[in-house]
Amino acid sequence: MLVLFETAAGYAVFKLLDEKKLKKTEKLYEEFSTAESASKILKLQHFKKFKDTTEALAAATASIEGKMNKSLKKLLKKVLVEPAQELAVADAKLGNVIKDKFDVNCVCNTSINELMRGIRSQMNSLITGLPEKDMAAMALGLAHSLSRYKLKFSPDKVDTMIVQAISLLDDLDKELNNYIMRAREWFGWHFPELGKIVQDNLAYAKTVKLMGYRTNAVNVDFSDILPEEVEQELKHAAEISMGTEISEEDLTNITYLSEQVVDITEYRAQLYDYVKNRMMAVAPNLTILVGELVGARLIAHAGSLLNLAKHPSSTVQILGAEKALFRALKTKHDTPKYGLIYHASLVGQSNPKMKGKMSRMLAAKSALAIRVDALGDETNSDLGLEHRATLEKRLRYMEEGGARRISGSGKFQAKWDKFENKSEVKTYNPAADSTLPKAKKRKFEEENGDENNQSLSKVPKVEPVEEVSSEKKKKKKNKYKDLDNSVDTTQESIADPESSEKKKKKKKKKSKEDSD
Repeated sequence: MLVLFETAAGYAVFKLLDEKKLKKTEKLYEEFSTAESASKILKLQHFKKFKDTTEALAAATASIEGKMNKSLKKLLKKVLVEPAQELAVADAKLGNVIKDKFDVNCVCNTSINELMRGIRSQMNSLITGLPEKDMAAMALGLAHSLSRYKLKFSPDKVDTMIVQAISLLDDLDKELNNYIMRAREWFGWHFPELGKIVQDNLAYAKTVKLMGYRTNAVNVDFSDILPEEVEQELKHAAEISMGTEISEEDLTNITYLSEQVVDITEYRAQLYDYVKNRMMAVAPNLTILVGELVGARLIAHAGSLLNLAKHPSSTVQILGAEKALFRALKTKHDTPKYGLIYHASLVGQSNPKMKGKMSRMLAAKSALAIRVDALGDETNSDLGLEHRATLEKRLRYMEEGGARRISGSGKFQAKWDKFENKSEVKTYNPAADSTLPKAKKRKFEEENGDENNQSLSKVPKVEPVEEVSSEKKKKKKNKYKDLDNSVDTTQESIADPESSEKKKKKKKKKSKEDSD
């Protein structure tokens, strides 16, 4: 039997001298305790050294993916001369590839794994012609290049750019708010009326940059920035403004700050387009369901798309509301209904009463979409489009008042999908539906009654029920009266036995007179 052993310096093929040792796997490590005992079990037959680190990296990546490298093919052609030979391999996938290519029986089991451990422990003594320093240097270089390759091509690390971009986008929004507030307050000393006339931040910054002093407003054309009505109002306000005078140095600083606001706003638009395109490439289904910004914030909050795929839908629903969740658990109050998913368009356009239910449904569909994006082979958005259509349909039903009816799961959902209008839902007769359970029929009767004289189910007659109920009520009243009389008589008999007997006789006479 031959043994294929992979190292950072090259491929080594050993010949197993004593195959009986493999049967005793528990004591196999004892045979590799010293170099002399290891040389009695294995003998180096051939060693194929790598030329450089690029060849070593190609061989390592091929073995990770379960493929056969060109250098390994050349080595096996030289070594595998006899067709009846067996080859011990550490990886079962690689063994299957070699078996299909060379028609050789490849062995991979627990005893072979123990043998590989023993070879690794005595590698320097078994492989002759390579000093330890060269072997350590090759191993270190291969480790660095392999880690760089994994970082470059790993699907788990592609979304790191999204995490950085969405973090930068949030930082830019904060800085823009601070800058425009400072510019409005600073220039407000000179032209306070401009803040009320021009509400948009970007238009305000461009106006200040173009105008300078308020006295120049009459001679400046603002048609590219502002509409005609706002431009006329601005020019009129500049003539009668009550602002103070400012120096040229103040104006240069304000103008430079306005330029910064314009530049940052333009860069933010570019960054938003980058995030949008990146999200459609990495997580298209999640982007269609919740939007690119909310999806990117969910990925950034979880750390990566793969980590987000491990979360259940209940965690996706409240992701971003951890403080409120733990505060509610500590104070024993109601837990939050939504976190970052609240900013999704489907939740935003629903009624305030339906936001919690909509966020729960959206989180359930988003959890499935995230797993498809992270672990699926194909990168298409069919699942996201399908789920969004169903969620929009459910939202329309809930707004029309059919939230209770569609909340039933499974086999009754298809029947409710047939009805698009509320008027059609009212005409639905549950008595004609044999698959509908009796409990649902009773609920329908209790809520809607017997409309249009339709016999929805077995309804008891009204008259006998009222007569029986009235008789029962009379009997109960008489029983309670007898009990009260008995209690009164017992108390009176204890207090005055003679007076209680007289009262009993009077009551008997009254009852006879009433009966007559």
